[in-house]
Amino acid sequence: MHFYTITLLSLTALSAAAPVAKRQGSVLGSTTYNDISISGGTAGNAEAEALAIFANLDTANPENISKEDQKALNEVNQVANDAETEAFNPAIEAATGEEADALQRGKIKNKVLKLEATVLKLQAQQAQGTDVSEKLADEQKKLKNNIALDAAEAGKASTALPFDATVGSARKTRSLAVARDAANADAQSTANNAAADDSDDDDTDDEADDATDDEADDSDASDDEAEDDD
Repeated sequence: MHFYTITLLSLTALSAAAPVAKRQGSVLGSTTYNDISISGGTAGNAEAEALAIFANLDTANPENISKEDQKALNEVNQVANDAETEAFNPAIEAATGEEADALQRGKIKNKVLKLEATVLKLQAQQAQGTDVSEKLADEQKKLKNNIALDAAEAGKASTALPFDATVGSARKTRSLAVARDAANADAQSTANNAAADDSDDDDTDDEADDATDDEADDSDASDDEAEDDD
């Protein structure tokens, strides 16, 4: 009898101490492409802007990213790819001079958003037991290339284009855009403090090569996600 009681108490203690999975629900909500687009403003900070969109995700522990959020990340990839092929590409082809260059910078920032979503989804899949290591390495390389293209154009005007597309379920109340706005507010506060410290310094802009020649081109979307060739 005593043995049974001790065993039962031990099992209860172990159950209480066991880690609780954090993947049950979604932290990413319903939003639109226009609300999460990072293409506007200036070039040079696309990586941070893209990560701000996904600030509600536990990116440090991708094993905690839910299946619903992985689906939302895939939808970000798809709508960003559609915006590129249906909005940016025709607009760039029709434009000239600085107008075309600014659109190109916006397109590169859009690529960073798309690829960041893809990498986060693949990291979650890998952490949760699906071997996508080869695919993940390819997408990380593409992301790095496009981040470099964005950095090369730092400080130059970047044009966003409106595109009618929705991400996530309408049942959700939390939004990717809310996370982005909060993260941007923190970043702006940090930038303002840094600017106050460095106000006497002169700014210099580096001349960058045209991003068009080095751009990572896209192929058609697969059933799973849209992929960049380079």
